[in-house]
Amino acid sequence: MLIARYRHRLPADYAMDRIRERVAARAPAWDAVPGLVFKAFAIEDRARGAAANAYSSLYLWQDAGAAADFLAGSGFRAVIEGFGRPRIETWLTVASAFGPGGSARTLAEETRLVAPAEDLAGLRDDEVSRGRDIAAERDVLATVAGLDPDGWRLIRFTLRAEPAAAASEAEIAHLAAPGLAATRGR
Repeated sequence: MLIARYRHRLPADYAMDRIRERVAARAPAWDAVPGLVFKAFAIEDRARGAAANAYSSLYLWQDAGAAADFLAGSGFRAVIEGFGRPRIETWLTVASAFGPGGSARTLAEETRLVAPAEDLAGLRDDEVSRGRDIAAERDVLATVAGLDPDGWRLIRFTLRAEPAAAASEAEIAHLAAPGLAATRGR
């Protein structure tokens, strides 16, 4: 699997309801995209406590080929036309776990550097175990950890059913999850 994300920073006075309307209009098209486990349409809104206004998309792809098909297709062309070509962060998935949560309203993110001498096999084992523990929480739909081998960063994204508890958590305006049930069942 491959994790990918891009974020569009928006002006402080940007009407974030415009983003919510855009998501409502365009998100359902993602509910049947081949190779996509899920796409979280995430909003950070200053009016709701976020540090800044931003709109981002977090993807969990079955494989790199499905992600490449998206980048070459009309869906990504619409992103470029609406916001310009974004910088896309990608991570190799080192752990994923799926919980009992039936929906996703909040996206939480944790990042840390991987030390030069850190045992990568041990790191992966730890992340698999940690992911299972997080996924056991009643409101967790999914948690995925990814490794950026360019910057040696480990990142964990957790999708929760509960509303944001901290300003650092983003609102999930829509979750398209065409491959979630099949991936969850593995």
